Order: sequence, then structure tokens, then C-alpha cells
Amino acid sequence: MTVRVLALASYPVEAASSRYRILQFIDPLEEHGIDVEFHSFLDSNLFTALYEPRKLIPRLPLLALRALGCVAGAWRAARADVVFVQREAMLAGPPVAEWIAARLLHRPLVLDLDDATYIAYESPVYGRAASLLKWPSKTDKLIRWARVVVCGNPNIAAHVRALGAEAVVVPTVVDLRIFKPLEAPAHDVPTLGWIGTHGTFPFLERLLPLFERLARERRFRLTIVGSGRAEVRVPGVEVDCRPWRLDREAGDFRALDAGVYPIADDAWSAGKSGFKAVQYMACGVPFVMSPVGVCATMGVAGETHFLATTDDEWLAALRRLLGDAELRRRMGRAGRAFAEAHYAMDAQAEALAQIVRRAASA
Repeated sequence: MTVRVLALASYPVEAASSRYRILQFIDPLEEHGIDVEFHSFLDSNLFTALYEPRKLIPRLPLLALRALGCVAGAWRAARADVVFVQREAMLAGPPVAEWIAARLLHRPLVLDLDDATYIAYESPVYGRAASLLKWPSKTDKLIRWARVVVCGNPNIAAHVRALGAEAVVVPTVVDLRIFKPLEAPAHDVPTLGWIGTHGTFPFLERLLPLFERLARERRFRLTIVGSGRAEVRVPGVEVDCRPWRLDREAGDFRALDAGVYPIADDAWSAGKSGFKAVQYMACGVPFVMSPVGVCATMGVAGETHFLATTDDEWLAALRRLLGDAELRRRMGRAGRAFAEAHYAMDAQAEALAQIVRRAASA
């Protein structure tokens, strides 16, 4: 018997949360007899404008229309066996669409959380106003309404269970047929890289003075993708600063000889699911990572990657990686093997299928 799922999210395919928590599973879930219909609050153009206020402000009437469309579209839940919500159905305001689906139409709700959205977060673009617009109590309300909450890591699961709801940990994974190592000889000058978003770029900024110090000792190139900046300068370092693009995401990871994954040591960051580590390991790229939250337990420190907290630890780890091509190859192979053993799509699709079917039959 086919299970019909209405999947709702704030963001379109360009956002990793929608792409890797819902969209990449549509075909695998179909093989399990689950039909997924996906709708996002923002379209691609609005998502691109979201982080540039001068572009977003003229589009505010369109945002209002999207909100009305989202509320009207919630009535599609009447034809669904399960409503799957990735974080929230609408980017701002109370959970109206979810209320219609779960409380008015009595559809089983499966909530997916890959970030600690129950923690107030100050947007680097819109500041504290963004937290208020996102309706701070929304996530906890959705947790209580949900039949089950799919959690990206154990820290989120602990919060969900503290509210008396059922939590199942399903890590964010990639298609290992797409995210795979580059079969080519190492660069004569190693490339160190970071791939992220405008929101996580401040984490990288604190490392820029360390890169400058490191450049006095050895030559390397620095690739920065998705920072939201037109240019990033590091004295003594050749920097390739480019915008993120969906069609080259996996290729950007593969092209690195080593990566960095700095994270702030705060409650919001501790709730993140360490997805960049999965991408690095899948592509066979060794990396240096902050041991914050679940990131302290991912992979095998010293074999697939290095952990670093202080400036001295960051410098020591980067010196080792940039100065030893064989070490990079060995750690890259170990990371790929770890990804194959722990982050395969088939296993996660099976887990999601079981969750959806159980919610539908509850």
C-alpha cells in the first residue's frame, strides 16, 4: 500500500536542509512504497534574495503572497497519510500550516530537525529581529504536536525527549556516488578550503590571521566558497573566493587537499549536525574541526581528521596536513571508508521509510 506524504519546508532545493533531509530521498522512498509531494515556502529567487536586504525588501509583497499560499496549501494535507515538516512550513510567524494539518485535519505529523531551531539565534544579516519573526516558541510547539521527531544528532534528540516526544536520530548524509574522492594526483601546491554560508563565515574569519601566519612558513592556496563576500584577503595567501553553486557543490569539495570546519562553542552550534564533516569524509578530504557538540564524536580523530580548539592546535594540525601529502592521502582514505560504513543513503532511506510508515499507521 502506497503511503502519501506531504513534505513542507521553508527553503527550496538550494538549501542543504531541504536538499539532503527531503529531496534526495524522494526516489529511494518511492522504492519503499512512499510517495512524497514537496512544497517549499521560498522559491529559488526569494531564497537567493533572503540574505541581501536590498533585494528582499522590494519582494516583501511576494513573501506575503507566499505566506497566504502556504496556509492555503496546508489543506493538501487532507489527501496525505503523513505530513513531514522540515523545521517549519513557513519562514516566519506562528505554525499556522502545521496547525491546520496536525490539529484541524488530524494528519500524523513527522517533524525533522537538523538544527537546534528551538534556540534563539541572532541572524548575522537581520540581527535579533529575525528571532522574533521566526516565533521563538514555534519549534517546541511542533515537537509536542509531532508523532515522531527525526533528529540530526543526539543533542537535538535529548531536547525532544525532555519535552516528552519520541525522537529518532537520523544523520544528514550525501549520495556517495556523487560525493566521492577525486582520482587525480595531489596538487604541487596544496589547496586548503572551506565551503559554507554567509551565516557560518564568521567562524572562518577567526582563522584568517592563522592562515596569514601559516603562509610565512609554507605555500598553500585557500578556497572559500559561499561566504557571501565578493572578496576575502589574507596577506601572503592566494585566495579563491567564489559564490556557492548547486551544480558544482560536490566538485568544490573534491578539489580540496584539506578542509577546515571551525564552529563556535555555543548552544546553537552544539545543536548542529556536523554535515560538513560528512561531506569532507565522503570526498576523501582530511580536515581540521572544532570539537563542538556532535562534531566531537564524528569520524575518528587522528585518523579521518584532526580536532582543534586553540590557535596553537589549529596551527599544528594545519602544518601537519599541508606538509605531508601521504598523511593527507591516508586520512582521506580513512574518511571515505568511515563515510561508506556510517553514512550510506540506503540505510537512512530505510530508517525514514520505517518512521513514515509507523506514523501513518499509528
